[in-house]
Amino acid sequence: MSKINCIGVLTSGGDAPGMNAAIRAVTRAAIFNGFRVKGIYRGYKGMLTDEIVEFKTQNVSNIIQMGGTILKTARCKEFQTPEGRKQAYDNLVKEGIDALVVIGGDGSLTGARVFATEYNFPIVGLPGTIDNDLYGTDMTIGYDTALNTIMQCVDKIRDTATSHERLFFIEVMGRDAGFLALNGAIATGCEAAIIPEISTEVDQLAELIQNGFRKSKNSSIVLVAESPITGGAMGLAERVKNEYPQYDVRVSILGHLQRGGSPTATDRILASRMGAAAIDALLEDQRNVMIGVHNDEIVYVPFFKAIKNDKPIDRTLLKTLRTLSI
Repeated sequence: MSKINCIGVLTSGGDAPGMNAAIRAVTRAAIFNGFRVKGIYRGYKGMLTDEIVEFKTQNVSNIIQMGGTILKTARCKEFQTPEGRKQAYDNLVKEGIDALVVIGGDGSLTGARVFATEYNFPIVGLPGTIDNDLYGTDMTIGYDTALNTIMQCVDKIRDTATSHERLFFIEVMGRDAGFLALNGAIATGCEAAIIPEISTEVDQLAELIQNGFRKSKNSSIVLVAESPITGGAMGLAERVKNEYPQYDVRVSILGHLQRGGSPTATDRILASRMGAAAIDALLEDQRNVMIGVHNDEIVYVPFFKAIKNDKPIDRTLLKTLRTLSI
């Protein structure tokens, strides 16, 4: 491997609270170890358009508490083409960047893997996504903050649900993963969580109704993962209207509320540890790996495993939710 002198850092895909803490950690850990650092604005698009700026320690001062990403993020269809990736590579060479740290989710790391393989370029990934759906890490950057945001919102909705004796479907993010819905339901004392991981096994709505979800309660709240597999909160509400018209149903879609906000201590610490570990990985001649945390220990997860393998839910949590919702 050729000697690394300058490291580029970018954020890509959906923003997640804690990304700024990760940018700060990557920048300062790199400088501490004698590397130069360049921030790449707007993700892979910025690699193509050469939106690249030298970063010093002061560039990342007072950002650890900020949500979003100071480096911005953008979609880039051009990067999906060989011509686009060639242009990106040429810009990295022009800027003297020898290695990359990519902070993002599944799609971002997929792009990183293709680029790294095509140009034999050292890249380390950090799992930045509120969905917590990347294999090989117990937690992703942003997940804890999003979970806390969901908890605060559901607590407020419960006040009105109780007052009006209604069934509320609250839709949360997660794409094809039910981590936010399942753990959010446990944290807020919900009656159920409807998640994509078991939607093909059972009719979760029918099971909810048949189990007598109202029981002794005067209101019920169900968290629904946004996945098309579950039908989403609107789809489920329509089913209730048609199949169980005796119930008064309301829908709340939390949407991008879940992405914003100042990161929790957990996310700030996780992002800081992972950012510093990314530089350690490059010092150890690692490439094509994602930094993960397993049993509170830093681990290196090959891109192909992080991207290709589905992260399983803990099914004991489903049992816990059912047990506690009586």
